[in-house]
Amino acid sequence: MNDFEVIPAVDMQDGQVVQLVGGERGTETTYGDPVEAATEWVEAGAETLHLVDLDGAFEGERKNADAIEAIVEACDVDLQLGGGIRTAVDARELLDQGIDRVILGTAAVENPDIVETISESHPGAVTVSLDAKDGEVVVSGWQEGTGLDPVEAAQRYEELGAGAILFTNVDVEGQLAGVRTEPVARLAEAVDIPVIASGGVATVQDVLALRDAGASAVVVGSALYEGEFTLDEAQQAIADA
Repeated sequence: MNDFEVIPAVDMQDGQVVQLVGGERGTETTYGDPVEAATEWVEAGAETLHLVDLDGAFEGERKNADAIEAIVEACDVDLQLGGGIRTAVDARELLDQGIDRVILGTAAVENPDIVETISESHPGAVTVSLDAKDGEVVVSGWQEGTGLDPVEAAQRYEELGAGAILFTNVDVEGQLAGVRTEPVARLAEAVDIPVIASGGVATVQDVLALRDAGASAVVVGSALYEGEFTLDEAQQAIADA
């Protein structure tokens, strides 16, 4: 990721693309077949896709493996996958099957050494997901607080070999109400690895604000699915800015 990228999210639950509000189950809007969505984003110009197995994130068991396998087959772009990846064996299998980066949240918080273990065989392939609610890292589908400060956590994972940090601000996630740039700027300043921002993007201006705050990329879900702006419009604004 040399240039700033807009990465469409393909969040999967029960074999469908969904977007949740604030990470709460039961708030989802459904957007159809994951493979169709993924191929449409690639056709629209996406160079990376952000795949999430929400069933895996909430229950610790990946349930959308077939859809993910089909996306790997159909889409010749970088793929990052999170949700329910709990062991180094799981992660390595996915990386060997064609996923470019695995996103670890709960597993990395509960067992930080897993980052180092996977990085030994697949350098730079672990993205650690730090999801923050009220300035505290939360895990298990955003249900449990950890007492961890995102900046301190990010620095620790960088030392363990993480290739990037995915930072989601749960306070604004899925609400199309705009972003908060200050936590992103703090993180980007604290580590040398890329910080990918997620949560709250509603406009092209939000995308540019996260880039200006130091993010290397931004994951966008609801705004793209709801047609607030197109991927092309966002990419054009980045090129022009």
